[in-house]
Amino acid sequence: MSDSIRFHYLIETPGDPEAMAVKIATDQSTGTFTDLPNETADVKSRCAARVISVEELEPLARPSWPDDHPGPFRRARISIDFPLESIGTDFAALQTIGISALYATRGLSGARLLDIDLPGAYACHPGPQFGIEGSYRMCGRPWPGQAPLIASIIKPSLGLLPEETAGMVRQLCEAGVDFIKDDEKLTSPAYSPFDERVKAIMRVIEAHADKTGKKVVYAFGLSSADPEEMARRQDVVMAHGGQAAVVNINSIGFGGMTYLRRRTGLALHAHRNGWDLLTRHPAIGMAFRPWQKIWRLLGVDQLQINGIAAKYWEPDESFLQSFRDMAEPIFSESDRALPVCGSGQWGGQAPATFAGTGGALELMYLGGGGIHGHPLGLGAGVSAIRQAWEAAIAGISLQDHAKTHPELAVSLAKFGKKAG
Repeated sequence: MSDSIRFHYLIETPGDPEAMAVKIATDQSTGTFTDLPNETADVKSRCAARVISVEELEPLARPSWPDDHPGPFRRARISIDFPLESIGTDFAALQTIGISALYATRGLSGARLLDIDLPGAYACHPGPQFGIEGSYRMCGRPWPGQAPLIASIIKPSLGLLPEETAGMVRQLCEAGVDFIKDDEKLTSPAYSPFDERVKAIMRVIEAHADKTGKKVVYAFGLSSADPEEMARRQDVVMAHGGQAAVVNINSIGFGGMTYLRRRTGLALHAHRNGWDLLTRHPAIGMAFRPWQKIWRLLGVDQLQINGIAAKYWEPDESFLQSFRDMAEPIFSESDRALPVCGSGQWGGQAPATFAGTGGALELMYLGGGGIHGHPLGLGAGVSAIRQAWEAAIAGISLQDHAKTHPELAVSLAKFGKKAG
């Protein structure tokens, strides 16, 4: 079993990429800008990073970061091994040594983390508590999954009073939705204090369960910069019979996530807001692949990855690559988290999502405006998305399926321009 952590980087420099790779390995482990009397052979053998490979790519005429050199700017994929002994299994140490220090390196005009190969020692992290299978079972849906979990976000995102939110939850429950969540922007504002919102919503959830036998899962936005307050909020949710929480993982950080995962019994639905800053430039920041490995091992059960024809910046291939990354186990099947398709999803993207993911059925399909904005109401919005997925799975065009499914027909009429 490996005793090293391998980092794969994309670097860009006006100098020699091989020399830069050595500089990165040296500066981020035992060395500095000058010789050190205590940097002995023993110290190097135990803790020095080693360059494993340098693969040079086509150069660029212009730098990715501002740079006064005339160019060209040479690019390379490089791999560097850090001894496990030098970093350990703490993700804060891994972030500091193997990721953050990279961006401060003099002589780089671009730097991006492409991947991390983690040794078996990192299996010490708890991983998802529920994951894909647990999410399906919690929602009362067949396992193995036979269709996506259909979920909704409360809209408008901000401004609704607790009882107003509860009224919308009642309609969504009656529509047969599997999962409902607070928008990531909603935590505990003055107009909707967290405790009051939980009480109002869980009364509706429990009443529906008593009537129908189906307990719809609601994820409450409990993120806070104060871990103790976040833990208190999860206690409130659990005391009222709640089953899930929305966690803004970049906002609470590794420490907040570790603290919450250690003590919670809730399924943790992760929103990745802020990740875009890390990844939008193709030569800077980090790819989704290494980033999601860390959060999965820290314990997220469900992770939003946008979707086809998203309302945000992300191109379809980026979403599909994110889906493929999440499909791969890190150490075992149990560390896979449920991929959540969101951002402007209304049903029209179901065929492309089904095809692009290779016919995947184990995912959550999250509709906000695509449900709440349906002209016939919330119930029709949920039905239209289910009908779109029925058509996609059966290989029937949405237009043909809509001939006998009026909810889908109305959805196509309103949102159809987004289907292309």
